[in-house]
Amino acid sequence: MTIKVGERLPDATFKTKSDEGVSEVRSDALFKGKKIVLFAVPGAFTPTCSMNHLPGYLENRDAILAKGVDSIVVIAVNDPHVMGAWAKATNGEGKIQYLSDGNATFTKAVGLDIDLGAGNMGVRSKRYSMLVEDGVVKQLNIEDSPGQAITSSAATILEQL
Repeated sequence: MTIKVGERLPDATFKTKSDEGVSEVRSDALFKGKKIVLFAVPGAFTPTCSMNHLPGYLENRDAILAKGVDSIVVIAVNDPHVMGAWAKATNGEGKIQYLSDGNATFTKAVGLDIDLGAGNMGVRSKRYSMLVEDGVVKQLNIEDSPGQAITSSAATILEQL
């Protein structure tokens, strides 16, 4: 069942990669008492994710944060090393948080997983964005197609803030 506006996000542990190595990020530390813009992509380095979805969040980062958002987070069902490399390749390090949900544990728990096995990509995340306040979903924008980044775009989130 897909998570809905007004519901609390499940407890989860994500991984992140920095120059110091791989570390864990717990959902309670990430969301407690904070206003977070979270968006998810089917895969780091994939065309729509890298050329359409992520760039909007990097370009609109300051405008989003100016609306009282504490941080912007991107999640993908990729390992933390891939997410760290994607952060470096996109010049996003230190601007937004790149988190790994490598086993799709969080993605499945919120009901936003998609089987892209036909394209040889396995289980991935649907493309979506959400506004989360103190762990509760306040806005949820799910794309109908993984190849689109309109409904879940930074522009949409900016309108909702």
